Amino acid sequence: MDHQSSFGLQQFKNQVAIKFQLYNSLFTSLPFHRIEKTGILLSLLLTNCEEGYKKKLSPEAIIEDFFNRHTSYRNEQEKVDLLFRFVQYVERQVVLFDALEDAAFRLVNDMNGIGSLKHLENEVIQESKYKQLEERLKEFAVRLVLTAHPTQFYPGSVLGIINDLSRALAENNTAQVNMYLQQLGKTPFLNKVKPTPYDEAISLIWYLENVFYVAAGRILSFLKNQFPQAVDDKNPVIHMGFWPGGDRDGNPFVTVDTTMKVADILRGGIIKCYYLDVRRIKRRLTFKGVETLVADLEKELYNNIFIPGHRTAITKEYILSVLNQIKDILIFQHNGLFQHLVENLINKVHVFGLHFTTLDIRQDSSVHGQLLEAIAEKENILPKNYKQLSVEEKIKCLIEVDGVANPDLYEGVLKDSLLTFKAIQQIQEYNGVQGCNRYIISHCTNELNMLEVYALFVLSGWKRDSLNINIVPLFETIDDLKAAGDVMRTLYEEEFYKKHLKRLANSQTIMLGFSDGTKDGGYLMANWAIFKAKKELTKISKEHGVDVVFFDGRGGPPARGGGKTHRFYASMGSDISNKEIQLTIQGQTVSSNFGTVDSAQFNIEQLIHAGVSTELFQEKEGTLDPNEEELIQELSEIGLNSYNQLKNHPEFLNYLSHISPLRFYSETNIASRPSKRSASSRINLNDLRAIPFVGAWSQLKQNISGYFGVGAALEHLDKKGKFPQVKQLYTNSLFFKTLMDNCEMAMKKCYFPLTEYLAADPQYGELWRMLFSEFELTRRYLLQLSGKTELMADYPVESLSIHMRERIVLPLTTIQQYAMKKIRTIEEQMGKDPMKEVYEKLVVRSAFGIVNAGRNSV
Repeated sequence: MDHQSSFGLQQFKNQVAIKFQLYNSLFTSLPFHRIEKTGILLSLLLTNCEEGYKKKLSPEAIIEDFFNRHTSYRNEQEKVDLLFRFVQYVERQVVLFDALEDAAFRLVNDMNGIGSLKHLENEVIQESKYKQLEERLKEFAVRLVLTAHPTQFYPGSVLGIINDLSRALAENNTAQVNMYLQQLGKTPFLNKVKPTPYDEAISLIWYLENVFYVAAGRILSFLKNQFPQAVDDKNPVIHMGFWPGGDRDGNPFVTVDTTMKVADILRGGIIKCYYLDVRRIKRRLTFKGVETLVADLEKELYNNIFIPGHRTAITKEYILSVLNQIKDILIFQHNGLFQHLVENLINKVHVFGLHFTTLDIRQDSSVHGQLLEAIAEKENILPKNYKQLSVEEKIKCLIEVDGVANPDLYEGVLKDSLLTFKAIQQIQEYNGVQGCNRYIISHCTNELNMLEVYALFVLSGWKRDSLNINIVPLFETIDDLKAAGDVMRTLYEEEFYKKHLKRLANSQTIMLGFSDGTKDGGYLMANWAIFKAKKELTKISKEHGVDVVFFDGRGGPPARGGGKTHRFYASMGSDISNKEIQLTIQGQTVSSNFGTVDSAQFNIEQLIHAGVSTELFQEKEGTLDPNEEELIQELSEIGLNSYNQLKNHPEFLNYLSHISPLRFYSETNIASRPSKRSASSRINLNDLRAIPFVGAWSQLKQNISGYFGVGAALEHLDKKGKFPQVKQLYTNSLFFKTLMDNCEMAMKKCYFPLTEYLAADPQYGELWRMLFSEFELTRRYLLQLSGKTELMADYPVESLSIHMRERIVLPLTTIQQYAMKKIRTIEEQMGKDPMKEVYEKLVVRSAFGIVNAGRNSV
């Protein structure tokens, strides 16, 4: 363990582990029913769980043994009431742990260490790379896109308490900590109704205003101070993106009205931030010459927020003009006093403009096809037989299409889709072009899907020669990833598309989805298929004079492209485009990795460093040679075959439905979007969204999407005598090592004793043994690769954090499995037991604490 890891681990033990034990005692004063007894009984249940699983007892046996040994409860309702109290108690313990980690972030992590901008500065100075840095920062940027994916189980009120609690903990203010813990005890942890897409937008705008706004200002100020000529105002290095209110893929509740309301509140939100900053600056700028300018700017911003009719009376250019005037006066007349305050605000205006964040629009390709078929049927714009035409004939037809469709002729999603294409123009008028200039096509399988969107913009009144929208294909499944190169090559060779790209500075954004790829092809093949697709798309784009930008749809856990994300970007070789780093930040990942200004700054800096340093200092290090590629290809194919055998097991879907809490996922009321793409009551892997799929395995503590097939693949190569080459690959390739490190993280969060009672089950025993056998095999080979004796040995702080979190929620996972078993028993008896509904609620309530404790578990 290096010095920094050792120091960070000691700080974690002092600031988080020990403090958790101390503050945990304050829970006895929380306003729960019979709370003192609940706390004592919960600790007894935890002991029962740990001892019971060592004896290979089932969750049902452990819970029943607990009631018999430690309580006088014999009535079923009394028992369930106590289990619900345990759930409440553990949920709040998880919040305390989250707040402690947030409070200790700066102490546990070296803010100026490896991967920070300070580290980058030292490297640039030592290697005399200032000119190269200046060149790199002209076009490089990090784009973080906040999505409304349903992986955030904390309601907004609880997130606010975590924020305040972490501040009180950092200040060791015990009185305030006690007060916030009491507030926590009275605050509900679940939404009684599903949030609307607008509610989701409001929740994430809180992070924009309170975290990203501040962190981006700090980062840009550092870059401009240390490298004055390197940062171009036209490319402020950090860009933000936003999906709530724009992402209508599979979400019928997102309408054009929602989109317009969200765009409006984003504009209002950033102007409010500027207004508050100007008010703060005004307290310092009390000098002659600037006082009036500041007051006038404050008034303009105020009017824009609060006075009807002033909504469009202010522009980004006006704000910058006034601030630069103030800055010049400070420099030339007041020795630059408080100049840094004004510059910090100028930097923020360059980043956020009047749009705050780019509102992306996303829709499934099938909707566009249906809409064009409806237009052909109802209007004289497309041939009446459009539906029967071949793909080639449709493409020819759409390239030449002319006219404007009438939205009033359509209903439902078709009408809304047409209105959305038109609404993008209005958003650009109010918020600027950056306010909304990307349209993402889910399930993009061919060039026709891209052309359909292009044609629909034309049919909505957009002029071809002023269409400034980046049409972004989203390739997700393994087959789609394989076909991506041919799709883009065909488009690049079309004259109309060449002209379109010329208006976008010959830049094409392509989105690649990790979540569905992993669900479709397993951990190894999904990651490798995306790597290969990026390499091929980079080559094809270069051949056609196009700058390709990859936008990664990453979730929180390794199973959905999460984990050590910055290390993946640092590992990309010179044969993969690295012009920008664009990725989605989803649900839990927003609060866990970007929940405070410190953590957001740290993680954004890590991404900037990964993108810049790869180009400046280790350009060819990450490039795989043909032998290494062949090795990973062979591993991926064996891994895919192993994963497919699992998916094709006759009990696989039944296991998901009846052993995991998957079927109750939609009842958590954490998101507006349905958990399945179709309304069918049967579970179908194609319809099932990746988030509930990964989340279900996460709550079972089996995490198959993050490891299954890895052990089988490594064993296969070992038997062929190729393990020495795999070990060399692990040593030489940061890409492969990061892949294996993230696999270790997924496995560290597994706990098979929870479900070991199924090993002898007549229906599910074979499948469970299959899962466990692959887990053990993968674990054995990963430890052989790393040369360590335990998983995640290279990451001691994260390892201890996971260990503590998993121990906190062990009673919850046990309670959830206990309730699931009760439900199965009632269903098998075909009875109408009123307790079934109660146990279903217990399953759902347990899910909150389990997922929140995992931080990046879904």
